[in-house]
Amino acid sequence: MAKAKATFAAGCFWGVEARLAEISGVLETAVGYEGGTSNNPTYKDVCTDQTGHAEVVEVTFDPSRVSYDALLDHFFALHDPTQLNRQGPDWGTQYRSVIFTHDDEQYREAIAKIAELNAAGVFRGPIVTLVEPASMFWKAEEYHQRYLEKRGMVACHI
Repeated sequence: MAKAKATFAAGCFWGVEARLAEISGVLETAVGYEGGTSNNPTYKDVCTDQTGHAEVVEVTFDPSRVSYDALLDHFFALHDPTQLNRQGPDWGTQYRSVIFTHDDEQYREAIAKIAELNAAGVFRGPIVTLVEPASMFWKAEEYHQRYLEKRGMVACHI
């Protein structure tokens, strides 16, 4: 079975992880931090909005069962990609909308999806989602992994 990675930041990672984990073809999810300047950041560090990291979900998926394009569709349906550095009541650069791409094809697909959605006027304003090459993924503390599931919850404020 083929495996590929996708990494998305769409606000608080708890709800994003829960929704992405439900997709057929998604094999694993992990929440963590990416895109910042410090090594081994903690949740407390990232919440200061000083490390430059975003809260992300790293997805391992089977591309024969779910396409990257389909994952992009889910990503954009999960949050408001027109909000800069916030989602709902959560604000700061750690909550920014970012697609961290793992290869040139993912980069091209992400840029094309944003152009397509903007041209179609799907959202009330222009999409501010960043598209950046994947960098170091720092896995979040264990208590954040499958946070909602561990607490018998199915959703949070997202």
